[in-house]
Amino acid sequence: MKIRLPLCLSLAAVALSGCGQKEAAPAATTAAAPAPAAAAPAAPAAVRVIEITANDTMKYNLTTIEAKAGETIKIVLTNTGTLPKEAMGHNLVVLKPGTDGAAYCAAAMTAKATEYVPESLKDQVVAHTALLGPRKSEEIILKDLKAGEYPYVCSFPAHFAVGMKGVLIVK
Repeated sequence: MKIRLPLCLSLAAVALSGCGQKEAAPAATTAAAPAPAAAAPAAPAAVRVIEITANDTMKYNLTTIEAKAGETIKIVLTNTGTLPKEAMGHNLVVLKPGTDGAAYCAAAMTAKATEYVPESLKDQVVAHTALLGPRKSEEIILKDLKAGEYPYVCSFPAHFAVGMKGVLIVK
């Protein structure tokens, strides 16, 4: 009994010594805390689609296009005509600002092998479609355009001379 009493008192003292004290914070663990959610990447700006038609009367349906600097646009050219490509093919050549469309098209007349887009003047071209026959379509995508006026032309012989041209105005 002598051993039991001091043992019981010791256990009671230990138990009571913790009463009234706040619970200690749990020990740190080695697992890393979850990282905050990363910001979602900005959604890319939507690509604006511009549809242009060309026909057997050698006209584009649009002769002016407006865009914002830095905007991405997709131009879809459709030849709605019925005459064969060899007689009435159409393309759309977007030229750099300041380029003389008439001079470009005069030089293009001799570039039949490259569908009237002369290799010697490719430094003046922003983008171009292939030469399209009847009921054919093709698209070009223009990205990160800077402010300016970009002439566009059909470089098939004589089409520019009768007015198959326009301007892309970037503000």
